[in-house]
Parts: sequence; C-alpha cells; structure tokens
Amino acid sequence: MIAKNIHYVGVNDHEIDLFEGQYDVPNGMAYNSYVIADAKIAVMDSVDARFGDEWLQNIAAVIGDKAPDYLIVQHMEPDHSANIAVFAEKYPDAVLVASDKAFVMMGKYFGNDYADRRIVIKDGDTLSLGTHTLHFVAAPMVHWPEVMMTYDSEAKVLFSADGFGKFGALDAEEDWACEARRYYFGIVGKYGVQVQNVLKKAAALDIQTICPLHGPVLSENLGYYLDLYNTWSSYGVESEGVVICYTSVYGNTKKAVELLAEELKKQGCPKVAVNDLARSDMAECVEDAFRYGKIVLATTTYNGDVFPFMHTFLSGLVERSYKNRTVGIIENGTWMPLAGKVIRKMLEPCKDLTFAENAVTIHAAVKDENIEQIKALAAELK
Repeated sequence: MIAKNIHYVGVNDHEIDLFEGQYDVPNGMAYNSYVIADAKIAVMDSVDARFGDEWLQNIAAVIGDKAPDYLIVQHMEPDHSANIAVFAEKYPDAVLVASDKAFVMMGKYFGNDYADRRIVIKDGDTLSLGTHTLHFVAAPMVHWPEVMMTYDSEAKVLFSADGFGKFGALDAEEDWACEARRYYFGIVGKYGVQVQNVLKKAAALDIQTICPLHGPVLSENLGYYLDLYNTWSSYGVESEGVVICYTSVYGNTKKAVELLAEELKKQGCPKVAVNDLARSDMAECVEDAFRYGKIVLATTTYNGDVFPFMHTFLSGLVERSYKNRTVGIIENGTWMPLAGKVIRKMLEPCKDLTFAENAVTIHAAVKDENIEQIKALAAELK
C-alpha cells in the first residue's frame, strides 16, 4: 500500500530489450498503475499490451469482486494505454476520465472514443472519490500533448505520468539518478520549458509522495528529485567537469582525446568523462552531454562531413535543445579538415553555446604542435 486506500497494481517487464525501439534496458522496465479504493474506485492508467492479464489480476487482488468506477488515463503512449479497450470490455459500467486530446487518440488507437462513458477533464478540474479528491494538472508536451497529471489532496500524492520516471524494472537494484537522467534526456529532454511549467504548478502543492508511470514510487527526500528535475529541465549544469565525445578511424583522434583527458586531469579538472561514440550507448553519451557544463567534440572529417556516429550524436543534441554549454573542438583530416566547420554549423540551432577559443586541428597524425594546442584547450576548459 502506497498510502491509505492507494495500491500499486503495475507490472515488471523483463522480456524487453529496447524501450521505444532504441533505448537499451538491461534491467527491464516497469509499467506502473495504481488503484485508489475509496467510496468510488479509480484505476490510474493501464499497462503495456503484453501484460493485460497480469494487470487485471493485480486490480482484482485489490478490489475483489467490486468493479472500478473510473479509469483515469493520464497518458496515451501505448505502454500505458494499450489495455484501455480490454478494461472497458471487462468493466462495462466504468467511466473513462481523460483530456479531450486523449479521447481523440483513443479513437485512433481503438476505433472508439468512448463518447457514451467518459468525463473530459481539463487543468484545474476535480473528481471526488469520497475522502480522496483528485485535482487534474495539465502537463502538455511532458512529453505528449494530451498528458494530465493528478494530485490527490487527501493523501498528498502526485501521480506524475511519465515525469520522474526511469528505466529499469522495480525489482532491479540500481541508482535512481543514473537511469532517470538517461530516461529524462532521451525521452523528455526536448521539453524543458514545459517541464518547468509543471514544476511551477507542483510547487504550489503539498506533495509527500510521487507516483510515476515508470520506476519506483518516491516518498523520501523529495527535494532531491525535484531539484534534479529543475536542473535538468532548465538545462543547468548538474556536475562540474568535462565530457569528451569522440570518433576515431585509425586511432589518431583517439590519441588526441587520451592526451587531452590526461592533461585535463593534470590541470585539476574535477571530472573527465570520455565516450567513444562508436562503442558507447548513445543515450548515455547524450546524458553526459547534458550532465556536464563543458564538452569536447573530437572527430574526423568523413565524406566532407563528420564521422557518422558523431553526426548522429550532434543531431541528438540539437533535437533535445542543447544549450548553456561550453564546446571545445578537435578535428582531424588528412587533406582537408572540415569537421570543426561542420560541428559549428550543425550546432547553430542550439542557444547559448560558447565555443572554446583554443581548437585542435590534426592533419592525419598528432604532432608536437597539436600537443601544444591540446594543452591550451585543457587550460581553457579545466
């Protein structure tokens, strides 16, 4: 039991290998759902399609032979909504509660927008279940347009949809921040302004527990989680240090990166994180780019562009509104180094980037003049 009358009825998924078809999840995923068993019974969201039977069994284990009065649909992404039609068939008298945009999406997914058994909610609306009153908080583009969060003023619980979620099943022992950060910047990171708007609304609420749709229920030290979300969504610097993200074909650019990392450490840089973009988890590389305030991009010129993995990485930063960072560049090219020019061009849509005055240009192999350039870049970034 999460709080009085509030129960967890979600499921763990250890069958999945890639979440959303792209994020490696070695410890699986959790699809969270909750039941508020008051005078009226409300179920908070559904689960992934593959776990419908288990989910319905979990609900029945809480409410027995009773029938739910409401299904609250906060988010229509299929990992949370796939069993809406199954629920509606099993409980024909239950009313669906969601935003108008969510009902439009139901029509697209299920061919039924449930016009005969629905309550359309908007920001500020309430629904009484008895002693529990639900207050609906619009959270558009966190990270879909139809999203509603729900605040239970009796239990002081915020049902936060995908906000405060993380990768990993609930029976996995792992650090919250690491997988929550990767989840946030991979999936929600583009929408920092919208997250900030929701955090402002949340600041006016007395929240003692956060119930997300992925990851553990949060009930202790909430300031820690709220502060991290504020830093992430305002594109602030979480950790002091430098992250180096590189690609290398024959090892010469890698050598320059290793020299830079060593020099940064010598000069007192508090943290140096190095990512080989061809071998590292790209989502973790993006995570590091947003975690640290300074980044070095090191790559070869390739077909008049940058190496493909660097191109993918830069596109990921631009897509997620990368900003407020200092950027250093190491470029390599045997006959015509163009990587630095391409990097600057690709990052033009990003706001408030400061490019280091000291750059490193390698012609094929690292030479003495490059070592001096590397030392100067390290001194500027340390």
